Amino acid sequence: MNETIELDRYFERIGYPGPRTPTRNVLHALTAAHSQAIPFENIDVLLGRPIRLEPQALQQKMVAERRGGYCFEQNGLLLAVLTQLGFAARALAARVRLGQPDRRIATQRTHMLIEVLLDGQPWITDVGVGAASLTAALRLHDGPEQTTPHDRRRLQRQGERWYHQMRRGPDWVDVVEFTLEDAPAIDRTVANWYTSTHPDSVFRHGPRVALAQPGGVRLTLTADHVTRRAADGTEQRQPIDGSDALIDVLQRVFGIMLPPGTRLAPGHGGWMASDGSAGPHA
Repeated sequence: MNETIELDRYFERIGYPGPRTPTRNVLHALTAAHSQAIPFENIDVLLGRPIRLEPQALQQKMVAERRGGYCFEQNGLLLAVLTQLGFAARALAARVRLGQPDRRIATQRTHMLIEVLLDGQPWITDVGVGAASLTAALRLHDGPEQTTPHDRRRLQRQGERWYHQMRRGPDWVDVVEFTLEDAPAIDRTVANWYTSTHPDSVFRHGPRVALAQPGGVRLTLTADHVTRRAADGTEQRQPIDGSDALIDVLQRVFGIMLPPGTRLAPGHGGWMASDGSAGPHA
């Protein structure tokens, strides 16, 4: 079985016409193009579909079918592409810390990001952390602020732990916590099973969709509204009223095309979804 990514199709999908050499500029460009073309989304989790992480499954879903995915899918696809291009890249295990500012409280280690070595220097990229996804790679060093096309970031080190932070207004907010420990494929498979099937997983509790846009703009969607956040931090919200409106926004704003008859709506005891070919899933 061919386990490589069809690079021409991937580059067409993200709208990238540039060089394919393993350099810092290419890493920045791919990070930006990927985050602005392939939406972060968890719709298949709500539809009860299995989330497959093999390279060919990632290519089929996010490139051929022009869908999106969440961290293991997004960063899994980018990792496969970087490796094929000759980058020295590997997956790192991580914990999302958005919404949990107290570092004394552990969050699930159900995230992955990518470390890349360039001229012996480590960098990180992460196109799979929703509205906080990177649009440029970050140099892995402690302290200095780093500017990306969409926001300001920095990395803090405490012992063996690293904290990736983003600037929100006057505050620095933790995005993810990680060590330099590998996230091998088997560990990603187990974490992916939890995030896609466990009833306590946030991805089972409603749609989570995000996409970066040029000019520092970010779009995010939850069950009842879509938000456009400008580079200066100002926000505009559009309410979403019902399943039909939700499906319309997913298709029109985020380019997520779902099968005819798909329904997505809150139900008794959980989120109810149907893709038109199967019964509802809670």
